[in-house]
Amino acid sequence: MLEKTRELIRSKQYNQLKEMLSDIQAPDIAMLLDELTPLEIPLVFRLLPKELAAEVFVYIKNDNQEMLIKNFSDSELKDVFGDLYMDDIVDILEEMPASVVKRILAQTGSETRATINQLLQYGSESAGSIMTTEYVGLKSGMTVKQAFDKIRKQGLDSETVYTCYVTAADRKLLGAISIRTLLLADPDDVIDDIMEDNVISVKTGDDREFVANQMKKYDFVAMPVVDNENRLVGIVTIDDAVDVIEDETEEDFALMAGIQPDDSEDSYLDTPVLVHAKNRIMWLLFLMLSATFTGLIITKYQDKLLTIPILTSFIPMLMDTGGNCGSQSSTVVIRGLALNELSAKDLLKVIFKEMRISLVVGAILAVVNSVRIFIMYHNSTEFATASIAVVVGITLMLTVLVSKIVGCTLPIIASKLRLDPAIMAAPLITTIVDACSILIFFNIAAMLLNI
Repeated sequence: MLEKTRELIRSKQYNQLKEMLSDIQAPDIAMLLDELTPLEIPLVFRLLPKELAAEVFVYIKNDNQEMLIKNFSDSELKDVFGDLYMDDIVDILEEMPASVVKRILAQTGSETRATINQLLQYGSESAGSIMTTEYVGLKSGMTVKQAFDKIRKQGLDSETVYTCYVTAADRKLLGAISIRTLLLADPDDVIDDIMEDNVISVKTGDDREFVANQMKKYDFVAMPVVDNENRLVGIVTIDDAVDVIEDETEEDFALMAGIQPDDSEDSYLDTPVLVHAKNRIMWLLFLMLSATFTGLIITKYQDKLLTIPILTSFIPMLMDTGGNCGSQSSTVVIRGLALNELSAKDLLKVIFKEMRISLVVGAILAVVNSVRIFIMYHNSTEFATASIAVVVGITLMLTVLVSKIVGCTLPIIASKLRLDPAIMAAPLITTIVDACSILIFFNIAAMLLNI
C-alpha cells in the first residue's frame, strides 16, 4: 500500500489515490501516513473526505499531528477539529506546544473552549481526563417516542448511542437505558418505567485505571461519570478504557523491568538514545549501589571462604535461585493485585500460601542439588562432601522461603501505600534477596562447618 501510494503521488493520479484511501479504515490510513515523508503527508491527508480526515487525525503520531496543524489553513483546522470528539481534542491538546494549542483554540467556539478548559483541569490520571461530554442525555418523564426523537437529534454528535442516560431536571443521574430496550418497548411507554435505575457510575476524580477495570468487570461499552452531587457530566467510552489498560500495562512492564515509564507515544526505534538512557539510568544506579551491600557481606566473610574455597562456587547459584523465586512470587502477586483478585487485607493469607509453596519447592531444589554435589565432588578429599551438601541444601530451603516472602510482601505493601506494585518487581527484589541469601549461606556454613 505504501509503494502504491507513493507511485500514485509521483504520477499525480490523485483521484485514483483518493478512491483507494476511501476504502481503507482510518487506523490503517494513519499508519500509512506515518510512513510517508513530511512533504507527502499533507498532500495525502488533504485528499481524505472531511469526516474520514478527522477520524484519521486522531490516530496519527503526535509529531505528524503538529506538522499537519502548522500546515493547515484556519478553515482546514476548523473543519478537522470541528468533527473531533471532545475527549480526542483534549488528548491532542495535551501533547501540543502552547503556540499550537493557542491556534487550535482560536478556531473553536466559546462554548467548546469552555468545555475544553474544564476537561483540561482534571488530573491526568482521573476519570474526568478521559471522559467525553458528548453523549445522549434523556430527561425523566420522556416517552419512548420522545427519547428516539432526542437520539436522532443528538446521535450524530455523540460518541455512542447504544446506552443512553436518564437524568432529572437538575442533571442528577437517575438511570440508564439501552437502545435495545427502547426498540422493544411501546412508543408511549415512559422511560422511567423501563430504564435500569440501579445504574453504576464513577466520579470525575476516580482513578482512570479503576474506571477501565469497572468497565471490564461489567462489560460496559460506556461508563457514566458524575460529580460529587451525582450530576451527570460525561461518559467514558470503551475505546478510551482500552487505551488506559494498554497504557497501564506498558507502565507496569517498564517498572517491572526497572525502567522509568515513557509518557511519549514514540516507538522503540523512534525514541532517541538519550531518552532511553534517561529512562533506565536511575534504576540502574539505585540497584548498583544497593548491590554494594552484597559485596560488603562477601568481604566480611572472605576469611571463611579462604578456609573452604569451594563455598564460593555455590554463591551464584544461591543468589540466582533466590532472585528467581522472589520474581515468581512478585509476578503472581502483582498480577493478582492488577486483576483485583488480591488486596492488602490478604497479606497474611498470601504469606502463608507462599510459605507452603516454598517448603515444597525448597525441598525439591535441596534434594536435587545435594545429589548434584555428591556426583560432582564425591571423590574430593579436601572437604566433607556430605557436610557441604547439607549446608547448601539448608541454605537453599531458607533462601527460597525468604525470597518468596519478600516477593509476595513488597508488592502488597506498595499497594497499601498507594504506590504502583510493579515497582517492587524483579530488579529490586533480586537485589534484596541476593543480600539475604549470602547472609543465610555464610551463617549456616559457619555453624555447621565450624569456620
